[in-house]
Formats: sequence, structure tokens, C-alpha cells
Amino acid sequence: MPESPEVEALAEFVAANVVGRTVASVAVAFPKALKAGDPSALIGCRVAAVSRHGKLLDLALIGPDDRDAHLVVHWGHDGWLLWHDVVPLDAKRAGQATLMARVRLHDGSGFDLTDAGQWKALSMFVVSTPAAVPAIAKLGPDPTDPDFTVDDLARVVSGRRKQLKALLQDQNALAGIGNAYSDEILHAARLSPVVHASALSPDDIGRLFAATRGILSQSMDDRRGLAPDDLKDDKRANMRVHRRPGADCPVCGGTIAEIVFSGAAAQYCPTCQTDGVPLT
Repeated sequence: MPESPEVEALAEFVAANVVGRTVASVAVAFPKALKAGDPSALIGCRVAAVSRHGKLLDLALIGPDDRDAHLVVHWGHDGWLLWHDVVPLDAKRAGQATLMARVRLHDGSGFDLTDAGQWKALSMFVVSTPAAVPAIAKLGPDPTDPDFTVDDLARVVSGRRKQLKALLQDQNALAGIGNAYSDEILHAARLSPVVHASALSPDDIGRLFAATRGILSQSMDDRRGLAPDDLKDDKRANMRVHRRPGADCPVCGGTIAEIVFSGAAAQYCPTCQTDGVPLT
């Protein structure tokens, strides 16, 4: 699933191409993707801004009657956006992925919302305010927010008997981190993915804060300016431990290991993160 650095870069790309333009049509090709609202309400609306809430994309629009509208997209596991300088007439295809919806602007440009996964999980919400989307209403603090402090992180982890990797991915606890960046953050912080958050010392929390801010900020800088087609590949190419079991650790030269737990996998360095002890 795209995480905050990729969605931030995507929001910036979309904003540069759609702000000030008017929606001509919205075609929902996969009806189950629409979770709330009527897409026809967006027709004739002008795009005012594009922003990110955690891992969700938000297009803010203003109607001819000055009413506010928002198209919010939750990507699921394999959702993405395909940009068109000129939207094709054929509304049945979106590259190798399944076309979920197509938005056409008055100048002929536009974009497809796609899902390449077996289980189609991309979701669309047409609402008057982003807070009407349950996933946004329940979001925890965003660690990339300049006002987010180490004390805020301490409050998130305090008393939580939850494995640290799972907590980092919990959008109700922290917004924007998923499977890939949780591995990268824990490696940089030298923390085990399975340690309970409640067991962290103040020094551990300090390292976790620095790693979280550092990894996400650097990744946002790395992704900035890339087109949607390039974002995922660039993310994968810059992973240090995620999806690299068997490779050499770039810090200590040890071997990256993998553990599967709670239906998910984590990649980590035993030498850097678990005192040389492989997790089982």
C-alpha cells in the first residue's frame, strides 16, 4: 500500500495538474469502490486543493454554488492513480490494473483510479468534509507534522502492550506508516519489530522518534517531483531492509532476516535490532 511519502508526492503531482480545473465527468467502473456520496455531484466543480490525510488522498472542490465537496481516495493494498494528459475514450482499461473510476477534466486531461490486487480494496468517498470519512476521523497524529514531538510519540506508545511494528502501522495510533516504512524505521532505530511498545525506555523512544522523522522526511524529499508511474519503483529501490531477506545489512554487514507473525512479515537485522538473536 502506498504510504505517506508516496501519497504526499502524488498529492503534489495531482495538485500541479488539476488545481483550478473543472470536473467534466466522473465514471465509476467498479461500483463497490464507491463507499459514500454521489460522484455526479462533482461535475462542474473546480478543484481548489489536493492534500493528504495519512495515506489517503483528498481532492477539495468548490461547486458553482460555492458548496464544498471532497473526493477522498483510500488506496487499499494495491490501489493507485494513472494520469492522462488526454483521457482515452475507452473507459474499460487502465494499463495492467483494474479500472475503478475515471475522472475527466474540462480541458481533456484527467486520471484513473486503479487497483492491481486480487481483492479490490480501493475506496472512494464523495463527502462535504474529509472528517465524514471514517478512516480520516479516526486517524492518529501524523509524525511528519512539524508540531509532532517526542513527547507525542511517548504518549502513543505509553502502556501499549502491542508489538511495535503493528503499532507503527496502526493508523489510529500514527497516521501514514505502513508495512515498508515500519521495517525501515525500526531498523534505523535499532529496535525489534516484536517488542511491546510499553517496554520501550526513554532512550528507545528517542531513537524511534528520530528514525521515524528522519526516514519519512528523507523519503518525502526523495519522492518529491516524481511522476506517479515512478513513485513505487523508486520507493522499492531505496528500501534498506524491507523485502530484502538474505541481503547484507547496509549498517553492520550481517544478514537481513524475516519473521512472519500475525499474518504479516517483517524484515530486520538480528545484529542491529535483536542482539544477534533471530526471531522465531
